[in-house]
Parts: sequence; structure tokens; C-alpha cells
Amino acid sequence: MRARVVRVLAVGAVLAVAALVVPDSAVKSTEVELVKVDRANAVDLSPDVVWILAVGSDARPGEDMTHTRGDALQLVGMNTKTGAAAAIGVPRDSWVDIPGHGFDKINASLYYGGPQLLGRTVGNLVGIQPDYVFVSRFRFFEDMVRQIGGIEVNNPVAFGDDFLKPKGFPKGRIHLTPYDAMAFSRIRHDLIRGDFDRSANQQRVLRGIQAKVRANAAKPGFIEHGVLSVLQHMHTDLSPVELYRLGQAMAQVQPGKITNCVVQGGIGDKGGASVVLPYVDQARRLGDEARKDATLERC
Repeated sequence: MRARVVRVLAVGAVLAVAALVVPDSAVKSTEVELVKVDRANAVDLSPDVVWILAVGSDARPGEDMTHTRGDALQLVGMNTKTGAAAAIGVPRDSWVDIPGHGFDKINASLYYGGPQLLGRTVGNLVGIQPDYVFVSRFRFFEDMVRQIGGIEVNNPVAFGDDFLKPKGFPKGRIHLTPYDAMAFSRIRHDLIRGDFDRSANQQRVLRGIQAKVRANAAKPGFIEHGVLSVLQHMHTDLSPVELYRLGQAMAQVQPGKITNCVVQGGIGDKGGASVVLPYVDQARRLGDEARKDATLERC
């Protein structure tokens, strides 16, 4: 118990000091952004569940990553009491009604209105409005994986990509380097079900990251170093206390209590572009199942 108290105080001290001494230029970094979502209406959520929409931005160097098209969309819920977590993957090409802009691919909402509009659009589809939106560039994602020494994932089928991964990924339990984790998350053309399988692979990577962090959390300085590293590259409207509470929620997730599903749909054509026509009924059912306790019974 004493060790736990010391650890909590140590992380709290890192957050407090970082808030004071991290250079202003670092605070305004565009590598990662964490935004608290503004809500016009009350949402039926358990006070024990925190929902974060994790987004990978495909912004090019010099572009504002919060106003480009999002590449990876994962709505993640964490139950702070039970240690359960649920991830609902949304294919980026899902054809939906974007508030104020009409129908378009769901990832375009980041371009039109930034994290706030993207959070609202995904929330309208699933029926769960996220509490926070976390946007990161893939370069920073690679850096995060590098800091924890790579990850392990269970790959159900061998696949590759002539550009991103010519030698491919074998079937089975495999180790992913930082670059491999990025490629594993982004490849879709060689996958049987395209965007749906890619979203499932993104969930496998998230599980791998969480498992690695949990396995190393007891090592002296591991959590503190991670917190400081993220703060040095983050722009956020959250207070250090709120950041610390989010960190606690993530650390409490138990690997055996993680469930995940991907919103399915048909394939359509809109203006010559291939799109996903999401099964809204399934998306809402997943939201209803996970809303209060962050668990999914079935996909």
C-alpha cells in the first residue's frame, strides 16, 4: 500500500512540475492533441466509465493534424471500477451525416470541424458521445511504441503491402517494432475485408500497447517517464489533475476484460468514391451494450 501511495505522489509530482517547466513551444506541439468534448445535451453515461475517441491523423508535415482527414477511429471506453474496457472501431470511409455539412465520409468531419465535430459525428453513429478526443500523428505513435520497446500482437492471418511492408506479417503471435506497429495499423489493400479488417488490426495494436504498459508499470520511473514524454508533445485543454485521472483509468484496465468490435457495413459508391455504408442498427446496439459498463457481449 505504501509503495502505491509513493507511486501516486511521484506521478502527481511529474505532472505538476511538467505543467510549470515544459517549454511553451513544446506545449503547442502538433504531435498529439487531447481535447475535452463540449456537449450541448446531457448524455446517459455511467460516472465510472470514461470514453475516449482515439484518432490517427494522416496529416503531412506542416499540416494541421486537427483539421485533416482522420485515418484510424477507435472509440474506447474504460470502466474505472471494474477494470473493463471496450473498443468500438469505426471504418474511416463510413458514409454518414456530418452535422452542418451533409453526408460524407466520417473521417472528413475532422477536416470540417476538428476534434469536436469528429467526436460528435462518431457519437451520433454509435450513440455514445466521447468525453475526450485524442488525435496523434503516426510519427508520434511510432515514438510511443519505441519508448515501450515494441509490442506483441496475435495476428490471425498473414498479410502484407508492397509499399508499407513488402515482406509482410506472418500469422501467429508476432513482435512489432515501432514502424511495424504503424504499418500493421494502416495496411488494408491486402486484407480480405479491407477497412473492417484494418480497424480490427488497430484494436490488436491498442491491446498490445496496453498489455506492454501494464506489464512494465511497476518498473521505477516507467510511468513517470511516459507521462512527461507525452506532456512534452501534447497540446491539451485538460488540467494536470484531469490528465492524471485519465492515466489512472488506463492503468487500471485488465487485459482479460478488454472486448472489442468493429462497426460493419456494406460497400457503396458515392461520386465515384468507394465508401462504407455502416450498419447503423449494429453501431447503436454496440453503443447500448457498452455505454454503462464498457463491456461488449457480441459483435
